[in-house]
Amino acid sequence: MNNVLATLIDILSQPAILVALIALIGLLAQRKNLSDTMKGTTKTFVGFLVIAAGAGILETSLVPFGDMFQEAFNVSGVVPNNEAIVALALNEYGSNTALIMFFGMIVNILIARFTRFKYIFLTGHHTLYMACMLAVIMAVAGFNTVPLIAAGSVALGIIMTLSPAILQPFMRKLTGNDNVALGHFSAVGYALSGLVGKAVKGKESTSTEKIDFPKGLGFLRDSTVSIALTMVVMYFVVALAAGPAFIEAELSDDTNYLVFSLIQAGNFAAGVFIILAGVRLVLAEIVPAFKGISTKLVPNAKPALDVPIVFTYAPNAVLIGFFSSFVGGLFSMIIMAVVGSTIILPGVVPHFFTGAAAGVFGNATGGVKGAVAGSFVNGIIISFLPVFLLPVLGDLGFANTTFSDADFGVGGIFFGTLANYAGPMAIVISLVVILVLMAIPFRSKKSA
Repeated sequence: MNNVLATLIDILSQPAILVALIALIGLLAQRKNLSDTMKGTTKTFVGFLVIAAGAGILETSLVPFGDMFQEAFNVSGVVPNNEAIVALALNEYGSNTALIMFFGMIVNILIARFTRFKYIFLTGHHTLYMACMLAVIMAVAGFNTVPLIAAGSVALGIIMTLSPAILQPFMRKLTGNDNVALGHFSAVGYALSGLVGKAVKGKESTSTEKIDFPKGLGFLRDSTVSIALTMVVMYFVVALAAGPAFIEAELSDDTNYLVFSLIQAGNFAAGVFIILAGVRLVLAEIVPAFKGISTKLVPNAKPALDVPIVFTYAPNAVLIGFFSSFVGGLFSMIIMAVVGSTIILPGVVPHFFTGAAAGVFGNATGGVKGAVAGSFVNGIIISFLPVFLLPVLGDLGFANTTFSDADFGVGGIFFGTLANYAGPMAIVISLVVILVLMAIPFRSKKSA
C-alpha cells in the first residue's frame, strides 16, 4: 500500500508527466493521428521539463543569496518555503496527503464538469503542497481517516478551482484571450496586485516593457541583459556586506566570493531565459491539445498552468516585481521586529516567483507604477499571512519554516480558524455551502 501511495505521489506531483498525460488524453479525444499525438505529447512533456530545469537553476542561484543576506544583516526567524515544510510534514501525513491529492484532483474535474467554473488545475507540485497542508489542518481540527480524507479532498478540489477563477479576469487582460488560466496557489496576491495596479494607474501608464532607455543604454531593452546586469549588482552588494570569509568558507568552496557571486547572477539570468523558452514550447502544444478535453470531457475547460507561463508577457516586470516584493518582505520584517511578533524572513525563492508574477499582473493593469506597488503589496501579504497560519498547523507551527504563498495562508487560516472556534462540523458545513454556491448556474457576459 505504501509503495502504491509513493508511486501515486511521484506521478501526480510531476507537472511534466501530469500535463503530458492531459495532452495525450486531449489529442486522443480529438482523434489526432499517431504522428500529431506523439509530437504534441512529447513536446508538452519536454517543455515542462525545460521549465523545471530553468526553475531549478533559478532556485540554485537564489539559495546562496538568501544565506548571504542573513549573514550580512544578522537576522533570524521563520523562513517560508513550501518544499521544506512539506518535507517535514510528509513524514507523518504522507498517506493522507497522497489520498487527498488524488481525490482532490477528481473533485476539481467534477466541479469543472458540472459547474460554471471550468478550470482544471495542472500544477502537480503545488497540488501536493496544498494537499499536505490540508492533511495537517484537518488532522489538527480533529478529523480521522475517512472523514479527514473526504474533507481534505473536497477542500482541495474547491481551492484548485477557485484559485485560477479569481485571477482569470486579470489573465484575460494580460493574455488578450480566455484560453489558459494560472494554476499557482498565490492567486490572492496576484489579484490584489492587479487591483493595486488599477488603483495607482495614472493618466499615462507606461508598460515596463516600453521603458524609454537613453540611446547609449539601449542594450538594457534586452531582458536577458538587463536581468543579468541587475542581478550582478544585487549579488555584489550583498556579497560585500556578507564578506569574503563567510562566502568562501560556507558557500563557494574557496572560489573568490565576487567570482562566485558573478556566476550565480549569470545562472539566475540563464534560468529565466530557459523558463521563457520552455513556456513558449508548452503553450504552443497544450492549448490545442486541451481542446479535446474541453470539447469531449469537460466542455469549455481551461488548463490552469504553472506561474512561469505569465513571465513571457512582461520579462522586465518579472525583475521589477521580484525586487519590489522582496522590499515588501524587508518592510514587513522590520514591522514584525518592532511589534515583537514572530519574524518572517523574506524567502528569496517565494519572493521571486510570486513577486515576479505580481509584477506582471500589476504592470498589466497599471504599468510600471502598478508593477512596483502591486508586487510590494504581494511582499507584505506573503510575509504576514504565515504569522497567522503558524498557530493552526499544530506541531508544525513550531518548525523554523512554513508555507509561503498567499493561497496557502488564506486557505489554511480559513479552515484552521473554523476548526478552532466551531469544530470540525463547521468545516463540513462551509464545504457544503461553498459547493452549493459554486453549483448555482449563474452566467455573466464573461464566464467565471
